[in-house]
Amino acid sequence: MAGPVLAMFLQRAGIEAVVYEGRPEARDEVGAFLGIAPNGRDVLETLGIREEVEAVGIPSPRIAFLNHKAKVLGRNPQPVVTLKRGRLTKAVREAAEDRGIRVEWNKRLVDLTETDRDSVIARFADGTSAEADFLVGCDGINSEVRRRILPDAPLPAFTGTVGTGAYTRVPGLASTEGTMYMTFCLNGFFGYQVTDAGEVCWFENFHQKTEPGAAELAGISDESWQRRLLELHRNDHDPIPAIIAAKQETMVRYTVSEMPVLSTWHRGRVCLLGDAAHAMGPHSGQGGSMALEDCIVLAKCLRDIPDLSQAFATYQSIRKARVENVVKETRRNGDRKAPPGLLGRITRDLVLPFFLKNGVDLFTEIYQHHIEWDEKVLVNG
Repeated sequence: MAGPVLAMFLQRAGIEAVVYEGRPEARDEVGAFLGIAPNGRDVLETLGIREEVEAVGIPSPRIAFLNHKAKVLGRNPQPVVTLKRGRLTKAVREAAEDRGIRVEWNKRLVDLTETDRDSVIARFADGTSAEADFLVGCDGINSEVRRRILPDAPLPAFTGTVGTGAYTRVPGLASTEGTMYMTFCLNGFFGYQVTDAGEVCWFENFHQKTEPGAAELAGISDESWQRRLLELHRNDHDPIPAIIAAKQETMVRYTVSEMPVLSTWHRGRVCLLGDAAHAMGPHSGQGGSMALEDCIVLAKCLRDIPDLSQAFATYQSIRKARVENVVKETRRNGDRKAPPGLLGRITRDLVLPFFLKNGVDLFTEIYQHHIEWDEKVLVNG
């Protein structure tokens, strides 16, 4: 979603932008779901597209944390909007196109070259190219742009977590009335919400030492995967086993990786944004919101600082400490999901309410972050 959002902020700053998408066509119904936290929705509000984006999601104004016996360990009252990934990207893309921003498909990057004309040329797999004053890589954790400008940068690191995201319906399962339930299970971590229309959106995380390859995950049938998850969760509270066992409308499997801290997010006339610069796990629901914050800050820097290298450096100096703090807290949340064993569970259930309360207080500060569009940016932040 970052590409179209950045393009809209650049347009507001008086900079013409084109979005080059590597996929051959839109995939508006694929993927699992993610949450956009209040700080991310604040950026959408500044851009003027919050309502149209939220319209394709479901409100999740409360999160309840439980143990495997359904005992409530803590609550987070911060309002999140849960959106299917495909519908989210469609909403921001259509908002950009409505504003006259061009989106070109099937433009998979294969090379970058800076010229002596103060420009950069991007070359694509279809044989075409594009030249511009600068280029921003919004191409995710496996960024080809990052590989081109920072060939010695560390690769994304597997966190030891394998995830599942899915949608289903379970007859008789009542709406959770906006609450997302998240459970520290015996052998994993499970979250679900039931909409008023009866759709269940759910996710699961379990830990393993070795990273399965993409081909390995893709080669496992949904039925086999369900059996594996059922074995992990058969002794957890209802309705977790029933949700896993139901006929799934969508079931996405993935590994959870994060980016080691990079010393720089830019080189020459090229800059990185979002997961391309600082990918984090899903354990705090902040990956998308951090990318949205990047968009508005980078656009402001390019608006207010004529020198491109200074604009990129200032963007990084403004964002880096905040992003790295969120990455650290996200990693800490992920570590708490690991199955602790019997003694560990007893200890966890005693102390986790305290840590959850502290975490809610900490993330309240993160959620309340506001970036003022009209405030002028000074060089180096």
